[in-house]
Amino acid sequence: MSETGTPALQMTDLRIDVRGRGVDIVDEVDIVIQPGQVLGLVGESGSGKTTVGLAALGHTRRGVEIVGGTIVIDGHDVRSLDEPGLRRLRGSEVSYVPQDPGAALNPALRIGKQIIEILEAHNFGDDTARRQRALEVMGEVLLPSTSDFLKRYPHQLSGGQQQRVGLAMAFACRPSVIVLDEPTTGLDVSTQAHVLHTVRDLCQQHGVAALYVTHDLAVVANLADRVAVMYAGRIVEEGPTNAIFSNPAHPYTRYLVAAAPDMTGERAMVGLAGRAPSPGQRPQGCYFAPRCELAHDACRVALPALAEVGNAHRARCVIPFSIPERILTTEPAEPPPVEVDRPALKLTGVSAGYSGQGVVHDITFEVDRGECVALVGESGSGKSTLSRSIGGLHREWIGEIALAGVPLSPSSRDRSVKQRLAIQYVFQNPYQSLNPRRTIGESVGRPLAIGGASRGETRRAVGEMLERVSLTAAYAYRYPDQLSGGERQRAAIARALVSRPEVLICDEVTSALDVLVQAAIVDLLGDLQRDLGLSMLFVTHNLPVVRSIASRVAVMAEGRIVELGPVEKILTEPEQEYTKRLLADTPVVPTPPDQAAPAVAGIDSPWRNDEPHVAVDVAAGEVLGAAVAGEPTGEIAVE
Repeated sequence: MSETGTPALQMTDLRIDVRGRGVDIVDEVDIVIQPGQVLGLVGESGSGKTTVGLAALGHTRRGVEIVGGTIVIDGHDVRSLDEPGLRRLRGSEVSYVPQDPGAALNPALRIGKQIIEILEAHNFGDDTARRQRALEVMGEVLLPSTSDFLKRYPHQLSGGQQQRVGLAMAFACRPSVIVLDEPTTGLDVSTQAHVLHTVRDLCQQHGVAALYVTHDLAVVANLADRVAVMYAGRIVEEGPTNAIFSNPAHPYTRYLVAAAPDMTGERAMVGLAGRAPSPGQRPQGCYFAPRCELAHDACRVALPALAEVGNAHRARCVIPFSIPERILTTEPAEPPPVEVDRPALKLTGVSAGYSGQGVVHDITFEVDRGECVALVGESGSGKSTLSRSIGGLHREWIGEIALAGVPLSPSSRDRSVKQRLAIQYVFQNPYQSLNPRRTIGESVGRPLAIGGASRGETRRAVGEMLERVSLTAAYAYRYPDQLSGGERQRAAIARALVSRPEVLICDEVTSALDVLVQAAIVDLLGDLQRDLGLSMLFVTHNLPVVRSIASRVAVMAEGRIVELGPVEKILTEPEQEYTKRLLADTPVVPTPPDQAAPAVAGIDSPWRNDEPHVAVDVAAGEVLGAAVAGEPTGEIAVE
């Protein structure tokens, strides 16, 4: 590696095992981060990213232990420290920012008290100095530097403000290293942009080394100086960010980049079948070989070493820079035909609120049969309130919501069973949307049981629907804790579709998923929409995903729809400054030049460009060379 100077964080040949079993979770991990540098650690869920991040603090989860390698932070050998030594190190020399800011903050303590407690624990000056530092660090994270703001409780802050308070606590003692574990998952693009800007500025201004753990490649592409890609507990590629994204050396990295949604719509999201092998079940040779269409006999002999493939660029592959055929040949799918004269769902003058306080104001639009309309906007714009009102989960609304021309009652309890089954809802969190005490079959079949289907009919329908969402009928006998996040989300979709609904509401269904699972879910929803004639309302803050799933976009701000039109026009020629700001704040993954899809001129857009484009005024609130495709020999592992 070409990096010079004394690293702020250096991990060498790190190995972490399942305690007492000798089975490695991660191994051969080498990481070097210089002061002021951001290293992005990416990979699928279960790849070992968070395990490595926690190891930087000398911490492991229960049942896991660090058994080999070194971890050095600013000259301190982390593995040689006892518990008191680790407590002194954590917070002062190395800090941690978790994914969920709400769970990281004590709801019973004011935020100022929580910051001062950290300063007290590390003997930072006297009371006056601590108070001053608390005010100072508020300004550093772009929050009000006032005593009144420090007196607030966590519940009085927005999600973005809570995350910035978490950053303030992490930076309070001016650490040398900070570990950020998915700190922007679930945040809207504008709030995410503020948080990322804050991280970048604090690292550069104070020389802090950051290990940024995430599955969001777009964030890494715009934030990190270097990127390390993990697969099945090993780093399979590592190098400068521009090299990783302009010319990935490992096929797995290419699949990750290809699975990221594309704002331009010039390429399709490419999913990948299968999943990474679990600890103790990893194959001989390259761990990725069973899923790699370029794999040949040499790949299955021994695990390749992490070797130099360019300037400060390393990869664990015997045929680096080869491009899988699927990535080159997959094209964006056309949306299904839309029955424009038969709206499946129509909203007229809908307003909603909580305890008399208005949140959604005068919403009028419709979703045609077979159409997917994306509902986008910042947190607090009213998206979820509106979608929950449609689903009958929120009943404080007025106006009219009609299903196939028939007005619906505000509460689902007052709707007929047929109407309740005709509108189904898929929730954001796959880990909380399934009852842990029910088997997958019981959960998926619940709507049919409500509809009066017999046990035999329910069993058959559940098996067929599980097969349709790319699970198998055998999953019906499993419990939610036996499934991955992507599998749980598929099961939740199966539950929503088993009653053959007319309208499917998807509320941030991909925000917590890694890019490969996200691509698979979006592809699945598109197939189901075409096969079943589904109408969908797709609530999201991920604008690139919108391009891959929707035909029209409704942009919400301050409880109102401020722009409505075809996805092509909204994403390329927005009229509202609010929409332009959302697009400007959205990080994107650069397309490798050897994978860029050519623009096709003279072809009518499938995105309903003849639709009226509505806008309403609202207060503004280095390329390493072309890759050469390798000729695969031996068996092709996946289709």
